Amino acid sequence: MGQCGITSSKTVLVFLNLIFWAAAGILCYIGAYVFITYDDYDHFFEDVYTLIPAVIIIAVGALLFIIGLIGCCATVRESYCGLTTFVVILLLVFVTEVAVVVLGYVYRAKVEDEVNSSIKKVYDEYSGTNSNAQSRAIDYVQRQLHCCGIHNYSDWQYTRWYEESKNNSVPISCCKTNVGSCTGSLTHPEDLYQEGCEALVVKKLKEIMMYVIWTALTFAAIQMLGMLCACIVLCRKNKDPAYELLITGGTHA
Repeated sequence: MGQCGITSSKTVLVFLNLIFWAAAGILCYIGAYVFITYDDYDHFFEDVYTLIPAVIIIAVGALLFIIGLIGCCATVRESYCGLTTFVVILLLVFVTEVAVVVLGYVYRAKVEDEVNSSIKKVYDEYSGTNSNAQSRAIDYVQRQLHCCGIHNYSDWQYTRWYEESKNNSVPISCCKTNVGSCTGSLTHPEDLYQEGCEALVVKKLKEIMMYVIWTALTFAAIQMLGMLCACIVLCRKNKDPAYELLITGGTHA
């Protein structure tokens, strides 16, 4: 029965190590996705420390690939030292992922305040030229999120760009995609996106944080199972003399 338990634990452990390799790729992808998305919205979000969870996720992904390699070799060769190292590293990664979850929740709560404090400044610096970073950011967000202005399209009337252009219109990026003749004129508000961008930017950034949080929680649970299986193999190996004799090829007299 003990030998059966060890064999089952080893089989599960090898399978989990293969999952760790897949997880390494997924975690690196999630981290990279957060970085790329942040680059699109960074003008609305001034706190770069919000990227800490993404940095940790990428580091954990790289470490998981190494863990999978150590785990597979240690399990196949039934190395006590290798399995012990495997458990210790998994425990450290587990603690790190718990930290990612905590940081994710902390920064997720700060998203709304960050966006609220910076979005008006970004809109005030809009110039309508492609060479202006704020202009590119606003046009991108309005097209991607199908929004216009901070709270609605009328907010553009209080911007410096509107006062200087004096053409009673908003940027073309406010135009609905299904209206080909839209010029951004406020005389045809039905051609413009009705929802403001502030709430949608907050929603988008919070969704990204939730991706990070749920990814960390999922793989933390898998790592707990890996640690459990490795501990079972280690404990059975230490307590079962017959198993030790089998491993050493029956050389004991």
